[in-house]
Amino acid sequence: MPRDVRAGGHSGPVAERVAVLNARYKHHSATAVLEHALKDDDLGRVALVSSFGAESVVLLHLVSVIAPETPVLFVDTRMLFAETLDYQRDLAEKLALCDIRTIRANPARVGFEDPDGTLHQFSTDACCNVRKVEPLERALSTFDGWITGRKRFQNSDRGTIDFFENEGDFRIKVNPLAHWGREDLEEYMVENRLPRHPLVAKGYPSIGCAPCTSAVKPGEDPRAGRWRGQAKTECGIHFIDGKAVRTPKESAA
Repeated sequence: MPRDVRAGGHSGPVAERVAVLNARYKHHSATAVLEHALKDDDLGRVALVSSFGAESVVLLHLVSVIAPETPVLFVDTRMLFAETLDYQRDLAEKLALCDIRTIRANPARVGFEDPDGTLHQFSTDACCNVRKVEPLERALSTFDGWITGRKRFQNSDRGTIDFFENEGDFRIKVNPLAHWGREDLEEYMVENRLPRHPLVAKGYPSIGCAPCTSAVKPGEDPRAGRWRGQAKTECGIHFIDGKAVRTPKESAA
């Protein structure tokens, strides 16, 4: 059943609030969505969740300009590329963000589920769950919604996302860059002289944990290097119709 009382004290079914927000901001730009929605009572208290990946700097910069006090949650799975950790520290220093929080899994949980660090070889879903999904869910428990960098062009599963989504009838997901294309991101980074993730130049247009991310060949889907050879397309932190997404949408029951 939908929760009517929100973590931050806001009321009303999530589905209704999402419908109102999408109608209200339907013709707005990404900047306007951030500028107004972050102060909209129908949205409530939100955090930006960032992987500090290939395209993350655009949304991080927008938030730093519009609402630098917005909490930024960075999930360190302890299996990230060294380049990602260096990039995260670099951006944290350069951008005027006031509240960056590094989120990690409970060591006892990791020790029990993945004592030798090889869980990803046998069950990528279980590895993602203990290292990313559970810690993020814990961190988001006091928020009414969260901001993501998801965009329609990234793959077919994301082709119809709106600015606002109902996440399982308990939280709102905000996708301000939903309608941006790859050229929009490139233009924004060039115009604002934003630093790039060092792995992008090495053929990594989408970057996750090191063991499960590979370089992408020209012409491939930008996310083809994520869990290559598996049906899995998402880590599980995103939802479709209230269910965690770990396989392509058409096969989700």
